[in-house]
Amino acid sequence: MPPLSIFIIALNEADRIGLAIAAARPLSDDIVVVDSGSTDGTQGVAEALGARVIFNPWPGYGQQKRFAEEQCRHDWLLNLDADEVLPPDMVAEIGALFAQGPPPADAYRTRIAEIFPGEKAPHRFAYALSPVRLYRRSKGRYSASPVHDRVDLVPGARVGRLKGTIHHFSVRSLGEQMDKLNAYSDAQADDLDARGATVSAFRLIAEFPANFVKAYVGRRHALRGLYGFMTAMNYAFYRYLRAAKHWERRLQRDAGITPAGKRPNDS
Repeated sequence: MPPLSIFIIALNEADRIGLAIAAARPLSDDIVVVDSGSTDGTQGVAEALGARVIFNPWPGYGQQKRFAEEQCRHDWLLNLDADEVLPPDMVAEIGALFAQGPPPADAYRTRIAEIFPGEKAPHRFAYALSPVRLYRRSKGRYSASPVHDRVDLVPGARVGRLKGTIHHFSVRSLGEQMDKLNAYSDAQADDLDARGATVSAFRLIAEFPANFVKAYVGRRHALRGLYGFMTAMNYAFYRYLRAAKHWERRLQRDAGITPAGKRPNDS
């Protein structure tokens, strides 16, 4: 096997993490799952497939991935989410990359395409991200940001690009997606507060329609039927919600109201 560690962070992913681990298993003798307190048996599913499972209380996205990096045995790392599956052609591509020794680049961007419920493979017009997911730990580490999920590379690091596409089964249901985005909007509002950002009234009003157009047209959800329309609506509401929560918190601070809704001197 390549001298490659694979790490996954997880919480209540028993229904999805098995596919992620099984697909990646041919690439690594060191698969690490960092679990933040699953209650659905995620740990047992991962261990049954040969992964090392380590508990770490949830500190935020970037911090959890940095913790996971530290648990890995090899310098070369591949990060997957629990709902992401490597197709066979990508397993072969990564295996070939290591076949003649260390890969020529220090990090590789990987295409990740979302698969909606009912789809077995990425739609031909599916929107895709291309973050760095395969990299040398000595050349890059995940950002310590609680919300921004990215690898920060050292100056001069050589970056390549893989040809394959990771299959991202991110949506269990629209309701579950909205719950997830609601929680993520809390973290995003916290980040805006920490950075001292301000949200104008115009931005608050424009956030929903602008981001609906961004998702429905810019991300081509319009070409993916009614589910694409509904997903674009969820995305737009999430972007509006993070701005609205940040704006609301500023009002509460100005009025001397705590996040729980009480004034400091209230009994």
